[in-house]
Amino acid sequence: MAPEAGYLRRMPKDSTPEPTDIEAAAGWLASFDAALAAGDTATAASLFHADGHWRDVLALTWHIETMDGRQAIADRLAAVAETAGPTDFRLAEGRTPPRRVTRAGTECLEALIQFTAKVGVGAGALRLTPGDDGTLKAWTLSTTLEDLHDHKVRLSEARAGGDAFKREWGGDNWLDIREQARAYADRDPVVLVVGGGQAGLAMAARLTHLGVDTLIVDANPRIGDNWRRRYHSLVLHNEVYVNHMPFMKFPPTWPTYIPKDLLANWFEAYVEALELNYWTSTRLQSGSYDDAAGCWTVTLERDGGEVRTMRPRHIIMATGVSAIPIVPDDLPGLTDFAGTVMHSGSYTDGQAWKGARALVLGTGNSGHDVAQDLEASGADVTMIQRASTHIVSLAEAQKPYGLYFEGPPMEDCDILAASFPFPVLKRGYQVLTQASKEVDRDLHEGLAQRGFKLNDGVDDCGFQMSYMQRGGGYYFDVGCSGLIADGRIGLMQYDDIESFTAEGLRMNDGTTKAADLLVLATGFKNMQDTTRVLLGDAVADRVGPVWGFGDDGELRNMFKRTAQAGLWYISGSLAQCRIYSRYMALQIKACEEGLLALTRT
Repeated sequence: MAPEAGYLRRMPKDSTPEPTDIEAAAGWLASFDAALAAGDTATAASLFHADGHWRDVLALTWHIETMDGRQAIADRLAAVAETAGPTDFRLAEGRTPPRRVTRAGTECLEALIQFTAKVGVGAGALRLTPGDDGTLKAWTLSTTLEDLHDHKVRLSEARAGGDAFKREWGGDNWLDIREQARAYADRDPVVLVVGGGQAGLAMAARLTHLGVDTLIVDANPRIGDNWRRRYHSLVLHNEVYVNHMPFMKFPPTWPTYIPKDLLANWFEAYVEALELNYWTSTRLQSGSYDDAAGCWTVTLERDGGEVRTMRPRHIIMATGVSAIPIVPDDLPGLTDFAGTVMHSGSYTDGQAWKGARALVLGTGNSGHDVAQDLEASGADVTMIQRASTHIVSLAEAQKPYGLYFEGPPMEDCDILAASFPFPVLKRGYQVLTQASKEVDRDLHEGLAQRGFKLNDGVDDCGFQMSYMQRGGGYYFDVGCSGLIADGRIGLMQYDDIESFTAEGLRMNDGTTKAADLLVLATGFKNMQDTTRVLLGDAVADRVGPVWGFGDDGELRNMFKRTAQAGLWYISGSLAQCRIYSRYMALQIKACEEGLLALTRT
């Protein structure tokens, strides 16, 4: 379904396809389909450029992986094509038609596709560019599993008249059934989701409506508190059009940048509207996996001290990349500081610090936002920079989401967003970063004149790769950079500090700086560390690092099976969670139906 009129901030482009483009894309797909049908995977691979890419999201491999280069594509197709049984590759019906676009600085013919595999229905994206002889060959191809054949999402028509929802005169109504379902008085959930933010909600929504009994537990006393309890001035830094949740889009009346409390309140409504089972004020105390029984034994502590033991077959860690604050233990003299020390994760409002002398250690998004809030509240603020930081204006920070403003509906954009192999994704970010630097030249020059150290992000890829590799190290400028450039917020380099003292700081040159408050905007630990705390060292070590790109060009242990049976991870932006919750839910459903092993082989 196309977005409502006026919903996008930019008018859709004219996407009327050229007949020759339709013929070219359809012809490539027909040749690819014919080669696979004949078992000739070498010929299928020959339709790619020598340095082409194939990204598969479950459809043929049951993994999330990318094959780079014609030979790797041929080898992988040979290994999986017969078992996966992909067939009927064609242009996607009812979706955006083929069109000429520029991706990662390369002009190409881009087409949305569909196909059928033995386990389900597939979709994807094909990008064609001319070869040396002028023949169009595949630069990239993605194949994603969208639905399982016999286990589809339960939509309204599938539920109408069902036993659980028919009228029972004098018996249980819908509310009675809902209260019984979320009480778990006589059963255990199949899936336990730890964490009730956007990741946990997206997963529970997908699984619940695939018929997988799912319970969310969250330590906060109210649904949405993971956003509601953050600092007073927090507003999301990317635009509303990209951020919708599964099954339930935000209203078209919402502000472009979503305030935290509006989002938090929406989460409460989302849980009710999507009929999700959610326990607030509940902590996972411990958990162990029984290989013989194929399930976990977990201990949950609820509000008031009630302890409940459950045996779910799956645990989804949806605790986010900001669950455990990093408090550096190498800050000399910090224990002598007589002022207040807090982590940015605990910071709420600058009004209490009016007239105070404040230091903010760290120059990422949180550090800048805290500093700006303190300055606006009347505090005397100085930021301490420990490492160079990538700075991008808020408008330029929206450019990586540009395909969502090109006209196609969100559902088509999500397929496109999941289609980019790592090398293309990386090159695209580099192109965008260089372009944004030109736009932000004055901003950067003003900061540099104050001694602020800048970088172009991890691998010169701007904020996106910094986020996906480090979880931070960048700032979307919403005004703080101007305050630094104007001197209204002070700046010092960490290397110029000798030590903290009772009064504040002693510098290497012997001067001192008094302070009443130190805010540590020093980031958060890896989700592997959260696993270590909740499930123990053995499980955490077995899984390994979580988040950040691995050697295979995919986020490590995210959205897929791990080395620990029955343990899954999801995190990221609202858009990431919306997109990849679909694929993770399909894997869990496939495990429950005996279509897929619990651990990757």
